[in-house]
Amino acid sequence: MSRESSPLPLAGEGPGVRVVGERGQWGVGMLASLLCTACTVGPDFQRPPPPDAHAYVREPLTGTTAAPATGGAAQTFKEGAEVPANWWAGFGSPPIDELVQRAFEHNPTVDAARAALRQAHESTAAQFGAYFPVLAASYSPSRAENPVGTIAPTLSSNVPVYTLHTAQVSVGFVPDVFGLNRRAVESLTAQEESQSFQLQAAYLTLASNVVAAAIQQAALQAQIEATDEIIRAERRSLELLREQARLGYASALDVATQESVLAQGEQALPPLKKQLEQTRDLLAVLTGEVPAQGRPAQIDLDALKLPEELPLSVPSNLVEHRPDVRAAEAQVHSASAQVGVAVANRLPQFPISANYGGTATQFARMFADHNQFWAITGSVTQTVFDFGTLRHRQRAAEAALDQVTAQYRSVVLTAFQNVADSLYALQGDADSLAASLKSEAAARKTLDLTRRQLDAGAVNVLALLSAQQAYQQTRISRVQAQAARYTDTAALYQALGGGRLSEVATR
Repeated sequence: MSRESSPLPLAGEGPGVRVVGERGQWGVGMLASLLCTACTVGPDFQRPPPPDAHAYVREPLTGTTAAPATGGAAQTFKEGAEVPANWWAGFGSPPIDELVQRAFEHNPTVDAARAALRQAHESTAAQFGAYFPVLAASYSPSRAENPVGTIAPTLSSNVPVYTLHTAQVSVGFVPDVFGLNRRAVESLTAQEESQSFQLQAAYLTLASNVVAAAIQQAALQAQIEATDEIIRAERRSLELLREQARLGYASALDVATQESVLAQGEQALPPLKKQLEQTRDLLAVLTGEVPAQGRPAQIDLDALKLPEELPLSVPSNLVEHRPDVRAAEAQVHSASAQVGVAVANRLPQFPISANYGGTATQFARMFADHNQFWAITGSVTQTVFDFGTLRHRQRAAEAALDQVTAQYRSVVLTAFQNVADSLYALQGDADSLAASLKSEAAARKTLDLTRRQLDAGAVNVLALLSAQQAYQQTRISRVQAQAARYTDTAALYQALGGGRLSEVATR
């Protein structure tokens, strides 16, 4: 549709229908076009139904066994309970609390996730602006001389040399008749929602990594202390053997064998120290510092508290609590809206434009009588033949929707696997710690008895060396079993979604 009164040609009209009418008729047509925006093509997003799961594991869960040692308390599962936002506080370690908070404040991965969320928000806001007309103003002065010897002057004053001032305001609007922009905004809004959940996932992963690294540091420190004690004991045994060899009660072979055992114990120490320093470097990087500037936290494994009551959400609610699942769901929503965008692109578009302005040789008279111009233009544009481009784009959008839907199902299955693995690990860890304590106690008793028998001459030094090696291995295994209970408890919190971490991180 077009209505005009202008000395200037209309540019870029293209194919369309032009109808001349009164302004009232144009207003009615505009209103009718706006009312058509209620039409939105493409599939309407429906949230995927929760999985039909009534349990995480095949057998009913029972409380994990208790063991008479630090970190050996029995753990029970409280079904239907929510994971606390600051779940790491359950370990009762102020140094871990401080490390997590420092990581939230300074880790660059979290900063990147925050920036991605801001970018998604601004992209959504930018697309939302397409709902409204675009208003542009321009002013164009020019100085010219007409070739009066060749053509007649174009100005009414017949002056060959003149300055022309032109100012105008243009308005452009494309009614969202088939919901193209509505679907585009819907897709970008879903992308923003996905970025929000990805930020939650970044907080959760970061907190879990910090806690795991802190527990690993404490475990390595405990293993180093145990290895140091074992080395000291083996050195004392070596001194005793050398004295016995000098007195004729031990052979040179006995001394050489003990020297070999001592060397093996000393050889086990450097790898532990290397792992300890690498873990400290990891903690420094997680908290946003270079390793040389990191502040090592002093975390005692025996000072950690094992959470005895563990939350266990209803299986059907796991998809609500896991940020990675919610982010995948938002991606499905975005892809669904993109199918609507592809469908709308195959339908007619109804652009509307209007401009009003004035032109004169004097700046002050641009909008004087007979110097004004205006135009209103409407058109209908429909792609007739494009060698199947738009059809294939729609099919590509539909294939992308199928892809992210399958990825969503995969994320859901992985979430249930994570919880099941953590539950089995916790039960296995408790049994392992109990067995390690029994083994350590038995090895310690065997070592003490062997030393007494050696002093009494009932056994040779080889029996003592064997007992020492057995005790060394059982003590290290006990420390590792203790650390595993803490680590797998943190893994369960992570598998269940980790609570509302953004509330804690922004305090």
